[in-house]
Amino acid sequence: MTKEEFKYAYDKYFDSVRNYLYYKSGDPELATDIAQETFIRIWEKQFDIEPKKIKSLLYKISENMLFDHFRKEKVKNKHLKEVRLNFEYNDFYNNMEYNEMLKAYEVALTNLPEKQRIVFLMNRLEGLTYNEISKRLQISIKAVEKRMSKALAKLRSMIKNR
Repeated sequence: MTKEEFKYAYDKYFDSVRNYLYYKSGDPELATDIAQETFIRIWEKQFDIEPKKIKSLLYKISENMLFDHFRKEKVKNKHLKEVRLNFEYNDFYNNMEYNEMLKAYEVALTNLPEKQRIVFLMNRLEGLTYNEISKRLQISIKAVEKRMSKALAKLRSMIKNR
């Protein structure tokens, strides 16, 4: 795809892709972000696309990215729910310090960079090994280890400094 073809596709379809995502998500910022990511992906992959098929490809990629986003949010929310449920039966549940710690953990988790958060949740929530994570994300085991150690260090730091 040449720069001119990309610019033409962007100018012609960006607003309609963003609107489509907005209608599906109800979130204008999310719709804009995913629409931009869709075009970035098209440019990075350098698909050899027939001009008649670009629009359907853009819609398909953007829809998949939106579903991925929702799936990640669902996993994050499930993880936070499980954290809450695990402590529900504990005497600390009604303790103000516990509630502050949980809030700090939630904030820290959402403030982690996406790559670190994904590795952390895949390991802690899904119970995947570093090897399994590296295969799923198509990165080296060393990259998984580095992301996990950075995630743990940031979580400790953010919770400690609350």
